[in-house]
Amino acid sequence: MIAFVLAAAGVAVHALALALFTAEYGQLPLNGLAPSLSTAALIIGIGLVATLGLGEGRRVGIVLVQVVILLEAVAVSLGIEPSQELLDFQGWWFVFHVTLAFVGLGGLAVAFASGVLYLVQLHELNTKRMGRLFQFTPPLATLDRLGRAGLVGGFITFTLGLVLAWLWTINFGQSSDLWNVKVFWAVMSWFIFVAALGVRAGGGVKERRSALASVVGFSFIVFSYLGLRLVSSQGGFFL
Repeated sequence: MIAFVLAAAGVAVHALALALFTAEYGQLPLNGLAPSLSTAALIIGIGLVATLGLGEGRRVGIVLVQVVILLEAVAVSLGIEPSQELLDFQGWWFVFHVTLAFVGLGGLAVAFASGVLYLVQLHELNTKRMGRLFQFTPPLATLDRLGRAGLVGGFITFTLGLVLAWLWTINFGQSSDLWNVKVFWAVMSWFIFVAALGVRAGGGVKERRSALASVVGFSFIVFSYLGLRLVSSQGGFFL
C-alpha cells in the first residue's frame, strides 16, 4: 500500500509538472527529445502504478522504476524546454499518434521488466542458488503472463499509432518515404514487436525466448531512437 501511494504521488507530481509545461509554453510535451522522453517516463510510470495492483506481478516495478528514472534523468540533463522544430503534422492527429506510440512502448517496457526478472529467476533456478533475489521475484508463470500481456497490448496500440500516421499521410498527401529517419525507426520498431511475438509461436522453451526477445527488443528500440534522434539532421522528428 505504501509503495502504491508513493508511486501514485510521484506520477501525479510528474503529470502536474508536464501540465505546467503545457500551460507555460502553449505546446504539449510531445515534441523534442527531452519533453518526449519525460512524457514517455510518465506513461511508463502510469504502467508502474497499474502493476502494483497485480499481486505478485507488482514486483516488476523494481525494474520499471529504474527505466522511469533513467528516461527522466536523460530528459532533465538535456533540458526540458519547448522545441522549435517544425512538426510534420499537428493537432489531434499528432497527439493521438504520439500518445498511442508511447502507450505501445509502455507495454513493451512492461514486457521488458517482466523479461528481465524472468531471466534472472530462471538463472537462479538453473544454478540452484535461490537466494534472496529468488524469493523476491514472482513465479515464472506470472512473469510470462505479464510479459505476454504487455507485449500484445503494446503491439496493438503501437500499430494503431502507425496506422493513424499512415492515414494522415494519405489524407494530406504527405510523403511516407521509408528511408526517412522517423519512418524507418517506427517501421523497424513495429517489426521488433512482431519478432518478439513471433518467437512465442515455436516449440521448445518459448517463454525464455520471449523474455529474451522483449529485453533485447525494448533495449534496441530505446537506444536506436536516442542514437538516431541525436545524430539526425532532419527537422520535424515525430518525437
